[in-house]
Amino acid sequence: MKFCMVTTFFGGHSFGGDAAYVDRLTQALCRRGHEVHVYYCVDAFNALRGDHPLREYTPPAGLHLHPLESGLGILSPLATQATGLPLLKSRVLRRALEDPATDVVHFHNISLVGGPGLLAMGHGSGAVRIMTAHEHWLICPMHLLWKYDRKRCDGPSCIRCSLAGRRPPQAWRYTGAIGRGLKRLDALLFPSSHALEEHRSRGIGREVPLVHLPYFLPDDWSQGIEDEETAAAGERPYLAAAGRLVAMKGFQRLIPMMRYLPEVDLRIAGTGPYESTLRTLAAGLPNVHFEGLLGGPRLARLFRGARAVVVPSLFPETFGYVVLEAFAVGTPVIVHEGGGALQETGVLSGGGLGYRSDGELLLAMRRIVHDDALRNDLAARGYSQRIGEWSEGEHIHRYYELIRALREPARGDVYRPHGVRAARRAGARRLAAGWNGKGRED
Repeated sequence: MKFCMVTTFFGGHSFGGDAAYVDRLTQALCRRGHEVHVYYCVDAFNALRGDHPLREYTPPAGLHLHPLESGLGILSPLATQATGLPLLKSRVLRRALEDPATDVVHFHNISLVGGPGLLAMGHGSGAVRIMTAHEHWLICPMHLLWKYDRKRCDGPSCIRCSLAGRRPPQAWRYTGAIGRGLKRLDALLFPSSHALEEHRSRGIGREVPLVHLPYFLPDDWSQGIEDEETAAAGERPYLAAAGRLVAMKGFQRLIPMMRYLPEVDLRIAGTGPYESTLRTLAAGLPNVHFEGLLGGPRLARLFRGARAVVVPSLFPETFGYVVLEAFAVGTPVIVHEGGGALQETGVLSGGGLGYRSDGELLLAMRRIVHDDALRNDLAARGYSQRIGEWSEGEHIHRYYELIRALREPARGDVYRPHGVRAARRAGARRLAAGWNGKGRED
């Protein structure tokens, strides 16, 4: 099959997060013999990168990269941000989305590559059309449900919040543009049940079936790491943390706790605009170390040797890839239960401990550092998720199953009054009824 992926960030022009999933999905599809084309916005990455490095990226056989660069730099993503339309990228994207040879169009983070206006392009081509909501962009102009850059969103004050975040207000959000765009999709995917319900509670779901499809890691993501010695004799035990160094990730709540754990190190992987503030906060704490930007085997090794991986996010995560990466190497997690899906992925999965206050965080860290039986039990439960529901094989199986349900709707569905899209949605709703664990259709 021929797949077309559209997203804002990808490959070397990315910050992790949703781009990591798109990369893993495209490579998994290419390994299975499919042709995949990825369209992404270089202008958006350059506008936001700051000191973030441009990483080398070599696409595998079958993966075709289409970097979009307008020549007007930051003006292109700014125009899309303000209007909700592809504008300067329209010609290339329209040609891609109208290609009759494409079997599946999969939208991802489209906030700066085309906005909701992108979803209307190519809707008559006959291709299956799906979208994954990696962030809360559909219901939040700041993407994160993180209000005034200091607290979780407790109610709509979007214009004031956007201005506080130094982003231009998006008038198109009040025109029904998102709803009209979603009507052009066959299914809307979410990496966690929490993210799905968050969107449903804010009015998303009337236009399109909602489907829960968790993230995954490639089978070889930690290949060889599991068999390595976890620590050299005499090495100090340590806790690990990783992510973009920004305020809503909550590292500023974690670092001071290390004052009360002098026998343990904290090793933080990542870079970001909040790094200098965090380093200042860690001054005088010799057991806090910044590892820089790590990827692939280096991150897996860091996690593998840790007593636990701490995920202190303050905003509602839609999944928390760090949790899955820790589970992949047999390491349990400690997660902030106010971090959205983190309670679902990190605690209800059985692979970690949750906390809500600084005192509970300190207690959880002490328990997991000093109680081998507890740590081993949590690690085993987490690893079972990595080789089960969150494995590459299970994810691709479900991905194919969804596409098959959309391409080949039940015979009775094709005669519905509203045509092929209604038939596809009926198939998606039946499939989602089982996957979403609701016992009912979305």
